Amino acid sequence: MRVLLWHVHGSWATSFVHGPYTTLVPVTPGRGQDGRGRPKTYDWPDRAVEVPANRLRDEDVDVVVLQRPHELRLAEEWLGRRPGRDVPAVYVEHDTPRRTPADAGLPDEVVPNSRHFLSTRADIPVVHVTHFNDLFWDCGRAPATVIEHGVVDPGYRYQGTWPRAGVVINDPLRRGRVTGTDLLPALARTVPLDLFGMNVAEAPHRLGIPHEAMWTFDDLPQRRMHAELAARRLYLHPYRWTSLGLSLIEAMMLGLPIVALATTAATEAVPPAAGVLSTRVDALAEAARALLADPLRGRQLGKAAREAAVERYALARFLRDWQRLLEEVTR
Repeated sequence: MRVLLWHVHGSWATSFVHGPYTTLVPVTPGRGQDGRGRPKTYDWPDRAVEVPANRLRDEDVDVVVLQRPHELRLAEEWLGRRPGRDVPAVYVEHDTPRRTPADAGLPDEVVPNSRHFLSTRADIPVVHVTHFNDLFWDCGRAPATVIEHGVVDPGYRYQGTWPRAGVVINDPLRRGRVTGTDLLPALARTVPLDLFGMNVAEAPHRLGIPHEAMWTFDDLPQRRMHAELAARRLYLHPYRWTSLGLSLIEAMMLGLPIVALATTAATEAVPPAAGVLSTRVDALAEAARALLADPLRGRQLGKAAREAAVERYALARFLRDWQRLLEEVTR
C-alpha cells in the first residue's frame, strides 16, 4: 500500500511511518509548511520516501491521509484526483475544536457546538486521536472513529539528576493560553523550568522569567531531547486545550513523574499513581516543589507512569489500528 502523508506533526508522523506501507512525503523547494519532506530531528524508516510535489501525479497513491483542511485542495492539485471521490482518503483530527475554520462554509461556532469542516461529507472518515476529540467535535455525516496515539518506546531512561521540571511546548509564544504558556511565570517562581521545543529561545525574556528560573532548549533532535528530559526531576504539562500532547506520553515512557493540568485527555492518560493532576495552578506548583525535594517518590511515580503509557500507547496497537482502517477505506 502507498500512502500520501504530509509531514505536519513530527512525533505523530514518526509513529505512523513505522507501519507496513510505503509513505510518500511531499517535498517542495525550500521545504515550507506544505513540503517539509523527511525530518532531520526524528528517526524515520527508509519506507518513508520523499516525493517532489510536482511529481506526485506520476505516483501510484492508494490512500491519502489528510491532516489540515487545505490539504484537500493540495491533494487535488498535486495528484489530479479528488480525495474521497477519485482516491480514498481519511482525515486525522489532531486538535480539540476551537472555532469552525473560516473556509469551511459553516457558521462560526465555538465549543461545545463546533462542527467539523467535513461534517457535511460522508466520503472521508474523520480519525480522532483521542476520545475527548470525538466527544467534542460534531462530525455530522462524516464517519468518525478514534485511533489513540501510539509512541515509539524510548525506553526507561529516568535519572532525575537535575532538580528542575521539564516542559515541552512548540511555539509557546504564538500558542499562548492554549498551551498554558501564560502559566509558566507563576510556576517558575516555585520550581525552575527547562523549556524544550521549537521557537522557545525568546520565551523567558518575553514572559519576564529570570534566566536561572528557565533554561531553553530549541528544537533538539528527538533522541537528545529524550536524554535531556530524563535528566530532569519531573515533567510538567501545563496544556489547557490540546487533545493530548505526545510529549506527555513520551515523558511517561521515559519514566518521569507527571504534574499536569487536569484538562482534555490528560485525565485519562495519567493515572493517580503516575503523578498529580489539578486545575489549580497553585496545587501544581506545590506538587512540583514536593517532587523536586523527594526523588524517591518521583522515581516511584515515574515507574507507574511508564507502565501506564506502555500499556495504553504501544506502537504495535497503533499500527494495527491504522492498518485495519487503511485496508477498509481502500477495499
